[in-house]
Amino acid sequence: MPEPSIRANGAPFVIALDGPAASGKSTVGLGAARRLGFTYFDTGLLYRALTWLALECGVAPTDEAALVNLVDDLDVEIDPLGHVARRGQDLTEHLRSPAVDANVSAVSAQPGVRRALVAVQRGLIRPPGLVMAGRDIGTVIVPDASLKIWLAASAAERARRRAAQTGADEATVLAQMLDRDRQDGARAVAPMARAADAVSVDTDGIGPDQVIDRIVALALARGARPAGGAVADHT
Repeated sequence: MPEPSIRANGAPFVIALDGPAASGKSTVGLGAARRLGFTYFDTGLLYRALTWLALECGVAPTDEAALVNLVDDLDVEIDPLGHVARRGQDLTEHLRSPAVDANVSAVSAQPGVRRALVAVQRGLIRPPGLVMAGRDIGTVIVPDASLKIWLAASAAERARRRAAQTGADEATVLAQMLDRDRQDGARAVAPMARAADAVSVDTDGIGPDQVIDRIVALALARGARPAGGAVADHT
């Protein structure tokens, strides 16, 4: 039976993976989790799912009280590959729609929403370990994470990646991304920010495998013990 990756104090090894939209969190986070035998979770999907539900229910993205009430009705299942389902309906493609992109920052900026989802996110932490991706993981959700990574990439590169992913106009995506960066960094509660003790990894011009190698090496240096006793080859 694989030996769980537990630190000396008995806590699971948590990698907090933060960074702006399209910096590569999903790709490298999932890759690192697979290499280490950990679970991967993209917390942004919770906010996107809530934004989608709000739009479906006609709730304004700035109506804090109504949004908090919707949290109890969210009822979504998110697998480690990032597929999101709600009551049998696959929502995955809907969560990257222009409408969700345009409103998710407003929804996630509501203090009550962020408070309501903190416990949900922390409840995911269990052995053997977890790679949790978001914008405030290392600063708010898991401030005592074993390893904190800040993924950096230029806005132009991030817009290129997102446009290639969605088929949207790159210039439009860039404008939306810059606006979202501004909103996420300026919100009063849990703004997007690099934790003081986070390791910054620039992903511009670097392939995902190289970034994954770096994260895995950092985790091993911090005491992570991969499930099964060895890091799986990334090829």
